[in-house]
Amino acid sequence: MLAKFEKKLRKEKRTIVFTEGNDYRIQESAERLTKAHLLDVILLGNEYDVKSSAERYHCDISACTIIDPMNYDEIDAMVEKMVELRKGKMTEEQVRKALEGANYFGTMLVKMGKADCLLGGATYSTADTVRPALQLIKTKPGNKIVSSSFVMIKGDDIKLFSDCSINIDPNEEELAEIAVESAKTAEVFGLDPRVAMLSYSTYGSGKGDSVTKMANATARAKELAPFLKIDGELQFDAAVSDAVAKIKCPKSQVAGKANVFVFPDINAGNIGYKIAARLGGYEAIGPILQGMNAPINDLSRGCVAGEVYKMAIITAALS
Repeated sequence: MLAKFEKKLRKEKRTIVFTEGNDYRIQESAERLTKAHLLDVILLGNEYDVKSSAERYHCDISACTIIDPMNYDEIDAMVEKMVELRKGKMTEEQVRKALEGANYFGTMLVKMGKADCLLGGATYSTADTVRPALQLIKTKPGNKIVSSSFVMIKGDDIKLFSDCSINIDPNEEELAEIAVESAKTAEVFGLDPRVAMLSYSTYGSGKGDSVTKMANATARAKELAPFLKIDGELQFDAAVSDAVAKIKCPKSQVAGKANVFVFPDINAGNIGYKIAARLGGYEAIGPILQGMNAPINDLSRGCVAGEVYKMAIITAALS
């Protein structure tokens, strides 16, 4: 899967900014990315600290650019731009203070065209990655929310699970948007998206507010994307098993063949992808954030260097 993205990046070089430049997992990935001539890499942090960490962990970051948010030549222009973007919600003093943080500083590098994309979160929360992106990069026209997908890989089998990390209890409109954006993400990974809106019910076999929500969200998603293959509400077994689908919903275009799964809330999504990873043997790559004007992605704090490398390639390929 990554080979396609690597080929693209060798032809169309991108610049990625890592917010945690002194983290050895980031540095190991940065070395690999630059030596393979896949990406230009910006590492944020104090230059001495970044280089000391690289020396300690035997990482060659000589091809990377190191930028210290506390000592940046163009900080005044960045402050001016961010004050403008915040439209009175932050004073100049508050903006300068925020830009001392690598998450805000890195996001502004993307906003100002100094980098094409950003990857962060190896040492801080998803919220600390998403908040600056929402405030400064903002959502794409027509999008109201940011959502996420995990790409689940097992051999040649690729599936998408959404939304497992951002929206806690999305409403019908938000679920419809998540479904449409997840289908677009699936296409990036070479899938012909077939979206299952998951529930504990199939076509009204169960009752409850969540069932109604998923059925209505399905109808709304069909309005937003009339040509999208989407169905719901569906139980997971009906979504993935041809045998079950023939019994429960034999006329469905999606049932038994789904490759994009939209969960009713973050509880179901987060538990679901971790069960697939831990017990089902799927590799979970993500979360891949959807709906923003530029690729900004989040890492798990428990990530390893190999995961950082993969997420960097995916993030850059989305730009």
